[in-house]
Amino acid sequence: MPKIMKRMNTVSRAQALYRAAHLPGDLCAAHHSFVLAICRMPGCTQEALAKEICLNKSTVTRALAALQERGYVTREPNPADRRQMLVFPTDKMRQAHMSVRDITRSWNEALTEGIDAYEMAIFDAVLSRLEERARELTSREVDA
Repeated sequence: MPKIMKRMNTVSRAQALYRAAHLPGDLCAAHHSFVLAICRMPGCTQEALAKEICLNKSTVTRALAALQERGYVTREPNPADRRQMLVFPTDKMRQAHMSVRDITRSWNEALTEGIDAYEMAIFDAVLSRLEERARELTSREVDA
């Protein structure tokens, strides 16, 4: 069996180092996923956000508290269920979102340089299947 996870983790850690060196202001590499997801799904619940970025609820709560303290998000109780918090991007996050997307694009272009379109299509299809399977496996663990 190839060392798939080891290699994926190495790429992920290298990407985190790249993001940390290029992210604007007081954002850290771990906030990258939050910026992308919150700007894509404004008004989502913290639970939906946790599921979207595959993190546990307590990690999401801590990260959102830090982002709120820095002025990137606001959180409001859900009028339909006061136990849930809805997460909204602020103007500061929307501005950072453009930089985060540019950094992501730049990283992806540099990382895949020299890999032809056919190889990328196969890799993307396989990786998509792995992602789907991973989400299935973890949702069973969370729901159990």
